[in-house]
Amino acid sequence: MDTAVKKVVVVGGGFAGLNFAKQLMSNKDFAVTLVDTNNYHFFPPLLYQVASGFIELSNISYPFRRLFQEKENMRFHMGSLVRVNKDNNTIDTTTGTLAYDYLVLALGTETNYFGIENVKQQALPMKTIEDAVNLRNHLLLAMEKAVMTNDPAEKEKLLTIVIAGGGPTGVEIAGMLAEMGHHIGAKEYPEFTGIRSRIYLIDAGPVLLGPMSKVAQAEATKVLGKLGVQIITGVAVKDYADGKVILDNGTAIPTKSLIWTSGVIAREVPGLPEGSTGRGRRILVDAFNKVKGTANIFAIGDICYQDTDPQYPNGHPQLAQVAIQQGKLLAHNLQQFIAKQPIRPFIYVNKGSMAIISKYKAVADLPKFSFKGLLAWFVWLFIHIIPLVGFRNKAKLAFSWFYSFITNNPTLRLIIRPKERIS
Repeated sequence: MDTAVKKVVVVGGGFAGLNFAKQLMSNKDFAVTLVDTNNYHFFPPLLYQVASGFIELSNISYPFRRLFQEKENMRFHMGSLVRVNKDNNTIDTTTGTLAYDYLVLALGTETNYFGIENVKQQALPMKTIEDAVNLRNHLLLAMEKAVMTNDPAEKEKLLTIVIAGGGPTGVEIAGMLAEMGHHIGAKEYPEFTGIRSRIYLIDAGPVLLGPMSKVAQAEATKVLGKLGVQIITGVAVKDYADGKVILDNGTAIPTKSLIWTSGVIAREVPGLPEGSTGRGRRILVDAFNKVKGTANIFAIGDICYQDTDPQYPNGHPQLAQVAIQQGKLLAHNLQQFIAKQPIRPFIYVNKGSMAIISKYKAVADLPKFSFKGLLAWFVWLFIHIIPLVGFRNKAKLAFSWFYSFITNNPTLRLIIRPKERIS
């Protein structure tokens, strides 16, 4: 058995990369360096609650260096990947060059604007912590500007929110904003007596929550409709110009706020062999998550495309559970490999999918059945607390949720370092 310590570089500290690294924390056969643009791990499923001012960003984030305290074989390198140098087993980052014996790519995805340049420049994505804080600032500033203007058309623009994308993120942010409008708007903005903000939820598909069950789709449509969200399906956003969202059916919706949750694309990784990247820039991997055309480079999570799983011949869905399971199995397989023991191909165990719609309303699709309502809401809360890193995060989040839901009055509506200011 080769007893030399193996240098492992992991690029990306999301669900896939972090779960991979955590499995090797106590294994002195590996020296692991985790590379990330940010110095913290965060929990993307709850970004929309940060964006709506419902929870603090510290509830869903945790510093890597704090996580790696007293772990002698773990290191953190803050920087962005520039290029993979396959032939000499190094990567270039914006802050230096790192050598590896094994490279694990877990960079995840970024927002896909489908080539619509105006949307890319002006829409509000919700992919990172920075996006969530910027969205919160923008929405709060829009409310303050609406209070000050005497122009009815401008006021309507400022109080209209368009959400593009009817998947779980779009449904969740629509429900949260509608709930807060009902419970908080009248109390904090008496200037809007008789005026209510409009929320549009638009999806190019025929239904909301397209990948989920008919039970979930029907419940989302019903609950959001009761909250006053105007749902438009079967229509795509074509452009966003002159303060108007232009739909491909010719409709124009005047608004200052276009929230973009319509899709993602894998992050680009320069330096990989030709032919190793497929549709949506996803990296092609074998049954063991090894990048095609390489000997010691692996890709896990949303960034990879794997067609060897019998139940998923067209690749796995880009979900947190897939990333977590791939990260854990790859760590297991690397340990088995250097010990000259058998390794296992990746087979995804589907644990279901969930979405929260509004207060006490959620939908859950488990492998054998679907359910909705209060039970699904409690299950959603439980499931979304467990994966958080650190006991303090779990306790803070549980308390924040309990207080905010009971009082209908979270207190985090702070405009902090906005990109634009009221002039």
